[in-house]
Amino acid sequence: MESVQVSGEIRTSLGKTGAKSIRREGLVPAVLYGAGDPVHFTVKALDLRSLIYTPDFKLAELTVDGTTHKAIIKAHQFHPVTDALTHVDFLALQDGHPIKVQVPVRFEGVSPGVRGGGKLQVAVRRVKIKTTPENLIDHVVLNISKLELGEAIRVRDIADIEGVEIQNPSGQPIASVEVPRALRSAATAAAKAAEAGGEAAPAEEEA
Repeated sequence: MESVQVSGEIRTSLGKTGAKSIRREGLVPAVLYGAGDPVHFTVKALDLRSLIYTPDFKLAELTVDGTTHKAIIKAHQFHPVTDALTHVDFLALQDGHPIKVQVPVRFEGVSPGVRGGGKLQVAVRRVKIKTTPENLIDHVVLNISKLELGEAIRVRDIADIEGVEIQNPSGQPIASVEVPRALRSAATAAAKAAEAGGEAAPAEEEA
């Protein structure tokens, strides 16, 4: 699993005025939970780009005041107008302590429905899992090699992973193969032609 190195400096001013001053310097107020008392610190916004602006799930190797923690980002906030990052919450990971995170879904195999002209429609790109840090994974895999036109693949179709519990409802659709309009029109036309041919058959026999 990929980790990103992040360094922070202890923050002593915890008020709104201090936070504004910190942000003007290009820093982001942050807090680390799960390692004893909460640790308030600042971190460079640029150091968080590969953790936040990515579809991948990554760990943070967070070093604050000389101590390094394996952590994950649990929450972050953006400015409502500028979209600038304004605050980040980290959770320190401890072996044996369950955590809940969202990880991306990746597909393997080639869908027969897609080969037949259908389009893969993805409804869920991440699923929530419950696990412990020692069993933590950075994605789940769904095999779509049997997915036909008009069919869907669901959470329950994800293969069991030891030590990992998927929290999404088992019947929730993750992806489906949409039948294109052209194929639907062709199928409808073929059905009508077959029906018309079947109705004409008795008259031809009488003749």
